[in-house]
Amino acid sequence: MPVTIAAHAGFCMGVRRAVEKAQALAEDGVASCTLGELIHNPAVVRRLAEKGFTPVGSPEEAAGRRVLIRSHGVSPEVLRKLKETAGEVVDLTCPFVEKLHRTVEEGSRDGTPVILAGQREHPEVQGTAGWAHGPVVTVASAEEAEALPPMEKAVAVCQTTFPDDAWEGILAVLRRKVARLESHCTICSATEVRQREAGELASRCDAMIVVGGRNSANTRKLYEICLGKCRRTLLAESAADIPPAFANKDSEMIGITAGASTPSDLLKEVVTRMSDMENKELTQTQEEENHKDFMAEVESTLVRIRPGQTLTGKVVQISDDEVCVSIGYKADGLIKRADLVDQDVKLDDEIEVEVVKVNDGEGNVLLSQRNIVNRKAWDALMEKYDAGEYVDAVGKEAVKGGLIADIGGVRAFVPASQLSQRYVEKISDYVGKDMKLKIIEVDKQKKRVVASRKAVVAEEAAARKKEAWSRLEEGIVIHGIVRRLTDFGAFVDIGGVDGLIHITDLSWGRVRHPSDVVKVNQEVDVKVLSLDPEKERIQLGYKQLQDHPWDHAQEKYPEGSIVTGKVVRITDFGAFVELEPGLDGLVHISQCATTRVNKVEDAVQVGQEVQVKVLGVDPEKKRISLSIRQAVEDHAPAAPEAEAVGTEAEYEVVATDDTVAEKFASLAEEEAPAEKTEE
Repeated sequence: MPVTIAAHAGFCMGVRRAVEKAQALAEDGVASCTLGELIHNPAVVRRLAEKGFTPVGSPEEAAGRRVLIRSHGVSPEVLRKLKETAGEVVDLTCPFVEKLHRTVEEGSRDGTPVILAGQREHPEVQGTAGWAHGPVVTVASAEEAEALPPMEKAVAVCQTTFPDDAWEGILAVLRRKVARLESHCTICSATEVRQREAGELASRCDAMIVVGGRNSANTRKLYEICLGKCRRTLLAESAADIPPAFANKDSEMIGITAGASTPSDLLKEVVTRMSDMENKELTQTQEEENHKDFMAEVESTLVRIRPGQTLTGKVVQISDDEVCVSIGYKADGLIKRADLVDQDVKLDDEIEVEVVKVNDGEGNVLLSQRNIVNRKAWDALMEKYDAGEYVDAVGKEAVKGGLIADIGGVRAFVPASQLSQRYVEKISDYVGKDMKLKIIEVDKQKKRVVASRKAVVAEEAAARKKEAWSRLEEGIVIHGIVRRLTDFGAFVDIGGVDGLIHITDLSWGRVRHPSDVVKVNQEVDVKVLSLDPEKERIQLGYKQLQDHPWDHAQEKYPEGSIVTGKVVRITDFGAFVELEPGLDGLVHISQCATTRVNKVEDAVQVGQEVQVKVLGVDPEKKRISLSIRQAVEDHAPAAPEAEAVGTEAEYEVVATDDTVAEKFASLAEEEAPAEKTEE
């Protein structure tokens, strides 16, 4: 007759917390009571009564005494009355029930109706209803939910020990009934685990025993679940409730589980009773020996723990403030959120923990993840330090002289001088930012780390520069980003190195400043004109990738056409007119006006827009000759009197710099004597 005990049988975290707190308070001799039975287990209630904690039915009965609020919680109105009448109020409400209260209070703050799935008579349900700011409807089944009228809006919650399948059934109905439904599954995770485990165990056993109080809702639910899987299921408040002939075959497998309100000694009593039945045919000596062996086997499943010990446990319960972990000890361990490294843990996750305290004064085993993770993080960090590898970090806090960074759980100091290659004015700008660091100093005894971001930036920049130079060659076209502008040109990042586009290589036309052509952060394609690796200079061209204006000058400005241009320069022998950027023509002084002028300025001014007639285009010599006089004459009747007419001379602008302009002037002067004037 093998006996199997459910792993999560007995007190849950909330009940254990309430009972152990009550037992601790019983030692100080203060007159005390509990509002209602502290837990739904007659044996525990009797023991507490023997220690002075008698149950009372109302706040008035607690007048002048210290009163303990049970794990089921109470309504705000009851809590207010207790504070008015009782000498001291100790709130032992289960954390999961507190969460349920907050959900109801916040969800109904605007008067939204609350639909509460649970047993109407249960103290937890009655207490929860008091936290609602609007109407509350309690339903215990999908059938009761079907009877509800259609609703525009509602908040749905459930009793923490409510069966999960029943909640899903009710929820399916409410989704049809309520137009805007806000649902919250507030079932205690420990309840889900306990019920699932009980059902699995019952399906494998020939008989099941559920240990717990008959007035306990979660115990009754365990009984119903087990009964559905195993017809020979017995609900027992103590070992005395087990009939002698309950297990009469040596080959039968017996399963034992217990409700959340069942203390460990009652569970052990039942286990012992089943052990006695198994060995009823043995002699007294054999019985005693076998009993010892059996209990030793039971005890052997409970590990011995000590502070500093590392264990692997399974997450069995999660609340807002702490996580409950089964570690194979007689009591589960608790991890405060502050000591939990992985905040996203889920039920049934296996995690490595360290024992901080075996007993925190309230019977709880305190655990921590942080020390274990910190040790592993330090070892991993030292491996990267020894290998000269970079580490990923996050800026945490700006302090005097630098920045505190987190490297996988290890604190590191980054001096201000090691944050950047340039002076850092506000160290706080790096707080919250991800960064790569290089460890430059370590004190292994004190576990202190000094790191540098500047070293990483410098080394990565050097690597990028080396790689960039390896793929550069004169004549290639490469993509880049304009980083900064100066009066003499634009510096372009071409993938790890900067090259210069001189102002004369930005456009075929005149450029007063590089900002007339490109902007900072603009993406551009450029041509590599020259490379000087020794001086690390790269000359780039932008206009070289644009069409040259002279390539289409003859087609765009055919001889005889009249076009508009702008006077950009005046000399003694004529005016230069820009037809488009990079393409200028010359209007000789004799062609500046319909009458003779002594000075070009008498006819036109720099910046003036004029209409000119194209007299000729020579793409090979890059010359265009223009005439203002003929453009005017073509659009006006002939003058009554003949005016002086000079000899036409054709000139063009080869380039816009002063040297070429001077050459142009000398050519004009050579031909000037040939010019005749009609008297």
